[in-house]
Amino acid sequence: MTQPMTLESTPKLNLSKFARHALLEGPTPIQHLPRLSSHLGGVNIYVKRDDLNGLGGGGNKLRKLEFLIGEALAAGADTIITVGARQSNHARLTAAAAARVGLKCELVLTRVVPRFDGDYIGNGNILLDALFGAHVHDLPGSANSLQFAEERASELRAQGRNVYVCPLGGSSPIGCLGYADCAAEIVGQSRAEGLSFDRIVVPNGSGGMHAGLVAGLVALGLNPSLVAGFAVYGNAEQTHAITLDKANQTVRLIDANLRVDHDAISIDEGQRGRAMESQPTACVRRFA
Repeated sequence: MTQPMTLESTPKLNLSKFARHALLEGPTPIQHLPRLSSHLGGVNIYVKRDDLNGLGGGGNKLRKLEFLIGEALAAGADTIITVGARQSNHARLTAAAAARVGLKCELVLTRVVPRFDGDYIGNGNILLDALFGAHVHDLPGSANSLQFAEERASELRAQGRNVYVCPLGGSSPIGCLGYADCAAEIVGQSRAEGLSFDRIVVPNGSGGMHAGLVAGLVALGLNPSLVAGFAVYGNAEQTHAITLDKANQTVRLIDANLRVDHDAISIDEGQRGRAMESQPTACVRRFA
């Protein structure tokens, strides 16, 4: 068992030097799941309800977008471009956040899932993307969406537009600050409720949520190995390398003297489906 979270004398995490635009409606609740806890043999399971965020249907990507949109606005951007799969939650929320703050939005979406039914192609998030006013570029699953986004950004800049390109999942070091902040929020809520968590369990796709939580705990002087990540895209080795790199880039934004050790990142690939075995690991970076 890892060392439980220590709540006494926890320092505050000061992110005030970073541009930020509020998209959340306040801290999201941590709820106990008594029936699931009982079903699993008495272990106490709690869930952080980031799905209850209101903008754009809610979801965890809004935490990253507070800092990404903040940086875009601070740079004077008039357009934001991001990449993702056709039914990307991140793309939906980027479109919603852009609509709220008055930015034009373009989404470069790839058909990485071999589905051709109407619900997948034209419903769900893709319908909401249109309602939020985003322009969607529909690419095949084999396409390099990041390269396409770079080329499209160059075209728009040549027309005099100021373009901010947001990475897959919002998982740049700036975006990861949203989950460093979430780590501080979890600590504060835990203290208020008298809770001490032995694990913080997260899915790990583009690595940003995991990296941000780890960076936040390191910056707070707490044990980063409390965070257990389950790979849902790349294999364990690839996911570990990406997450460690992002965690270190993020924590150095907060304090240049801090670092995340190799063993602080825990990745389990046992829950990946066989459909992911042939999928490449995504490139997740931000460019101006």
